Amino acid sequence: MTVFGTEMHLVTFIFVVCEILFFVSQLVFYLQNPSDKSRKYYLILLALLIIYNIAGGLFPDPDLSLSLELQINLAYGSGFAMGAYFPYYFYRVFELKDLRWSARIGVWIFLIAPFILFFSIGLPLLNDLPTIVWYGMAIPMLYAIYLIIIIFRSIRKKFQGSQNSLEAILTYSAAVPWVLLPIFSYVDASQFVEVICTNVGFIFITFLFIRNMIFENRKAFEKLKQFDLQKELNTDVLFSQWCLETGLTKRESEVAEQVSQGLTSKQVAEVLFISERTVNKHLQSIYRKSETKNRVELINSFNSYL
Repeated sequence: MTVFGTEMHLVTFIFVVCEILFFVSQLVFYLQNPSDKSRKYYLILLALLIIYNIAGGLFPDPDLSLSLELQINLAYGSGFAMGAYFPYYFYRVFELKDLRWSARIGVWIFLIAPFILFFSIGLPLLNDLPTIVWYGMAIPMLYAIYLIIIIFRSIRKKFQGSQNSLEAILTYSAAVPWVLLPIFSYVDASQFVEVICTNVGFIFITFLFIRNMIFENRKAFEKLKQFDLQKELNTDVLFSQWCLETGLTKRESEVAEQVSQGLTSKQVAEVLFISERTVNKHLQSIYRKSETKNRVELINSFNSYL
């Protein structure tokens, strides 16, 4: 079933709409924290997938005003671009070191070069799409088989001895559908099969991405909590030292601590279970010993000690 009188399958259209909405939401998070490289790599991959779904769903269509050669190049080119980027994504985000050569050099030799040679140059000259696909996709298909092996070895090496077998399985499940793209193109699989396969792979990637973000946020929260606790401990130590150097008694130190937190005399009295008159009496002694005249100067005196 197609939509809007185009060649785009209904399933493709649903995926595109959902992915655009998710892209916008993730872009907002990224703009709030541009240093988040994992989210940046994820956004690039998601953008390429959206372009691939749109181009692969609409092109080629003889009813469109664009030339068929350009439509074919856009359709196959988006697939090649996505296929060329995903090894780099897995290399950077999942830290699969064995993919370094493939991510930086291999994709240019075995994906980008064949596309330029056969589709960008060969198609206009020969005007024979079946022949171009047959020869132009042969090298990428063999390279895809090679990548499957390398990815499997790299994931096994990374998680060897680890108890987290689920993440290893999910990582491999996320990678394989993307690697199979050239094979689908070579055997001329239907749009429905390609879209389901690549987007299911992306669902795995999204699950892993969100899972990793949750774990990283938990770690950041724990570090922040430890930092706040350490800061509070340091503040308590410094306050005790300030009270000692100022010559305050134990009760005067307790009053000064409550006042430093902004409490009124009445509130301090309620906290320490003493009368308000006693609090004010202690305050006068604290002002004299700390050489201050009022609460503001007292708090400034302590803050300047930190």
